[in-house]
Amino acid sequence: MSLKTQGITKSFGDPPIQIIKPMDIHIENGDFVSITGRSGSGKTTLLYLLSSLDLPTTGTVWIEDNDIRQMNQIELHKFRCEKIGFIFQFHYLLPELTALENVLLPARAIGIQREKTKEAEELLKKFDVFSERDKLPSKMSGGQQQRVAVARSLIMKPRYLFADEPTGNLDSFSSKVVMNFLKEVNEKTGTTIVLVTHDEAYAKMASRTIFLVDGKIVDEKDY
Repeated sequence: MSLKTQGITKSFGDPPIQIIKPMDIHIENGDFVSITGRSGSGKTTLLYLLSSLDLPTTGTVWIEDNDIRQMNQIELHKFRCEKIGFIFQFHYLLPELTALENVLLPARAIGIQREKTKEAEELLKKFDVFSERDKLPSKMSGGQQQRVAVARSLIMKPRYLFADEPTGNLDSFSSKVVMNFLKEVNEKTGTTIVLVTHDEAYAKMASRTIFLVDGKIVDEKDY
């Protein structure tokens, strides 16, 4: 099982402007891949295509031999909840829910939040935000909110984890906590991780880096 693309492109606007040029990518299960490049190079757009959050204009994305374009909305929603985790640069916590309730959101979507409560609490402890479990996001610092968001991405023990600049709004301590845990998750559980980052040091924590320029892959390095 793996994540792969064939000839994917992505265009926006009218007349259309091609943001992602035709590319083929193959990511084996258990890989830790970083995507880097200058602002505007297409990093986030590519991540959204790989993670099924957006569909390519042309070409195909397969995850575990599933052609994303051929899945209906119900199938895709279930697949995302059970097997895919997302970490965004901005935490996107629901403001009306507590930290614990936000972590349990993916589990609630398929009706198993009660069974996952203990795991959610353990994740909050892991990220040193257990004391915030009953607080609303507005009562937490930015770093605490992002660590809660990372815990949320892991609650379903996803097979694939996609992270878009997860340290972009964090202080250096919180950034190291998040990145070290991503590395640990990859090594201990075999979770496939695809990370977008502009930070060269964090990019090198991956086993492979893809460099983008103007929507094209210009280089790849293994570490």
